[in-house]
Amino acid sequence: MPGVDFDEIRREITMQQVLDEIGFQATHRDGDQLRGPCPVHGSSSKSSRVFSVNLSEGRYYCHKCKSRGNQLELYAAVRDTKVYQAAVDLCHALGRNVPWIKRW
Repeated sequence: MPGVDFDEIRREITMQQVLDEIGFQATHRDGDQLRGPCPVHGSSSKSSRVFSVNLSEGRYYCHKCKSRGNQLELYAAVRDTKVYQAAVDLCHALGRNVPWIKRW
């Protein structure tokens, strides 16, 4: 199985693109900081603010389920898959080529 250049994906695909792809709707915004219901554990309240995203840093954290990470880890958590498969699926969903790593 070929490798995936995760660093290139993180540089090229923004947290905002991932949030749009998973259908996240923020209930509060303060600059680059968004808050809303957690797409990982599926907050039941649409006005929830347990999920926090910093767009400029490309990081997220849920204060309830403790899920955290970057945009690839968020996509993997929401899709309940490994980061490798999430990276491939995300590239395809956004119409991008997967940056494969070729060793030889």
